[in-house]
Amino acid sequence: MANGNRAQATQRPRRHFNLKSRVATCFLALIVLFGISLLIIWLVIGPKKFVYTLENGSVQNFNLTDNHLNATFDFVLRAYNPNGKVSVYYDYMESTMTYEDQTVAFNTIDPFFQPHRNVSRVETKLVALNLTLSPSTFKDLRIEKSSGEIEFDVYFKSRIRFKVGLWKSNHLTQRIVCSSVTAYLSWYKHFEKIPCEVKDYMAELF
Repeated sequence: MANGNRAQATQRPRRHFNLKSRVATCFLALIVLFGISLLIIWLVIGPKKFVYTLENGSVQNFNLTDNHLNATFDFVLRAYNPNGKVSVYYDYMESTMTYEDQTVAFNTIDPFFQPHRNVSRVETKLVALNLTLSPSTFKDLRIEKSSGEIEFDVYFKSRIRFKVGLWKSNHLTQRIVCSSVTAYLSWYKHFEKIPCEVKDYMAELF
């Protein structure tokens, strides 16, 4: 009897170990299959980076008085979707302008849908209304104003969803950075196009 009990005690751990090993193997196989499926889908879709360019900009009613700024900035963001099978929903989008790390203007943009292989132009009007500036920012802006051109940074933050066929992704956050944007106060100087950089999810997806 003693020998029989020992044999049963020895078999139970082995069976338990074998069960855990089989579960782990199945789980690993599912992960591998899922990864291969994603890779195949990725290769079939062939996603390409979205391209953004700030292609137009102007300034109206620029006025500096007693450490306060009043101005209206109009920009046009060119959004190019080169993908043949991927469309995108821009469910929320905001634009921000900064000067020396101080936000000087902000606005939101109406939601829109961009189909595949499409160029969309997004217009935004950024208004600085009696904005209080720090003494150093006011001083530097006044100096740049006298030169007739001012350099800003313009940012776009979006909540987007991708669409491929009937499938739609969850919401993703996208940040577009347009650095060193020169706004001319003289009418005879034309705006120079600025290529913008895409932050966040793009680095992982593409």
